[in-house]
Amino acid sequence: MTTTTHASAPFRLPQLFATCRERTRRRIRVAAIAAILAAFGPWAGVQVNAAQLWAGVAKADITDREAAAVNDPLYAKALVLKDDVTTVVLVTVDAVAIGEIGRIRNDFLANVRTQLEQDLNIPPANVLVNASHCHGIVCRDVEQRTVQAVKEAWQSMEPVNAGAGAGFENRIMENRRLKLIDGSEADVRHAYALPPDEQVAAIGPVDPEIGLLRLDKKNGQPLAVLYNFACHPIQGVPSRGNTADISGFASKVIEENLGEGTLALFLQGCAGDVNPVQYKDVHNPRDAEPLGNLLGLSALRALKKIPTQDGGELRIVKEVLALPRAADLEHRIATLQAEQSKLLQSLKGTSLNLKTFLPLFVQYKLSDEFPSHSSHRYLLDEALGREDLAKLDAENKANIAAYIRNIHVMEQLTRVQVNLNLLKMHQAQNEAAETNVLDVEVAGLRIGDFVLVTFPGELSVQIGLNIKQRAPAEFTFVAGYTNGYIYYTPTAEQRHNSGHAQEDCDCLVAPEWQQLFEERVAAILEKLAAEKP
Repeated sequence: MTTTTHASAPFRLPQLFATCRERTRRRIRVAAIAAILAAFGPWAGVQVNAAQLWAGVAKADITDREAAAVNDPLYAKALVLKDDVTTVVLVTVDAVAIGEIGRIRNDFLANVRTQLEQDLNIPPANVLVNASHCHGIVCRDVEQRTVQAVKEAWQSMEPVNAGAGAGFENRIMENRRLKLIDGSEADVRHAYALPPDEQVAAIGPVDPEIGLLRLDKKNGQPLAVLYNFACHPIQGVPSRGNTADISGFASKVIEENLGEGTLALFLQGCAGDVNPVQYKDVHNPRDAEPLGNLLGLSALRALKKIPTQDGGELRIVKEVLALPRAADLEHRIATLQAEQSKLLQSLKGTSLNLKTFLPLFVQYKLSDEFPSHSSHRYLLDEALGREDLAKLDAENKANIAAYIRNIHVMEQLTRVQVNLNLLKMHQAQNEAAETNVLDVEVAGLRIGDFVLVTFPGELSVQIGLNIKQRAPAEFTFVAGYTNGYIYYTPTAEQRHNSGHAQEDCDCLVAPEWQQLFEERVAAILEKLAAEKP
């Protein structure tokens, strides 16, 4: 499979929603056929001998209650799945990443896998750990608590029925990359200011799909829900306390509505360039709860329509993919440094400071024709043949314009400085590496009709949309932030961005990584779709 990136495609939201509607129509057709076969199968001589699926769930509180005030708890949640030949462990952690940044150490995954292999004889390759990417602070003994959650899930396994489906939610997130009129792209961050409105031409896509796996006990009571969605859970809460953020609130809604004992496990999707929709709102307290409630309710709406059935294949494929490390960072650093120097040289002196600029700006916005005094004073000047006020206005307007130009330059300088520091950091990391490739885990998991692909990077949303569009299985979903952390992994097009945004600067890999990844994922999905020998 060859990756093709169209320059305009990422910014056509109507086209994206049309694609989602077509996927939904196909799912309705498939569900209808399945229902007919289920109803008439015995008369048609159809027999299904699927292996029984077993599942167990447990959770552990991993909140650091000493680091900051706690708004809501952080959890490590474990789902253990087993059929007659395969055992898989899926862990979701309310943390920023599995290693590299935040509290979780780089040896966390290896240590958890080693302990589970020793104590439960579970192959390391069959253990998947996903970080929600919330920015909560986890406890120091998160490793031990995670292992304990898996052991409790293992001990509680029971026969289950499984069903896959998808929900829809498009109100809580937005793409944070802004396509500018000069063809470059900027991004929406708290680390720096937005570009001026008149420079923004278009926005990027989002993925409104909620990937769902429902696991029910034999008595029909829900045991667990896996839900996959793409959005940075970084909205925060009014108290500024420790929080699991959007996904934490969404999980609470799902669990409370499906009944005691149900566990909702959130799998972060391709959220590298997707922000909460109210991320830069300065007029209201930052509050993730309303957004999480919307996500949870949308997931519930779809979950109620998902039938579960006995059996279903459990398969896992894990491969190591060698991605090329970026070889152009030195050049990109030099380019940004040149831009930085050019911007500094463009700053021009003005007699105004902040104290004089603000009232003068308001004054001249109130009346463009008569800003300095009432209109009759201007008429008096005209009658006397004087131009005193006109010349004052011209001088003030020139100073106001110069001051505003300086402000925009300084805002651009902050964007350059932050992203320049990211490039320098990753240049040092790549230079210190012993190889020019980065080995990463790519895994494929099939649970009945539910198919999941995992990757350790912060995938841009377009990559997830590409994979879903070409996947052979209808209910195929993608989770980043899994089994390690390698920073942002933008599309090749984003990686070549001349505007320099976080996703293309906070990045270790070369642009060619995307094609290698999508081709490997296609092969893994074909393996998962193939009949067992």
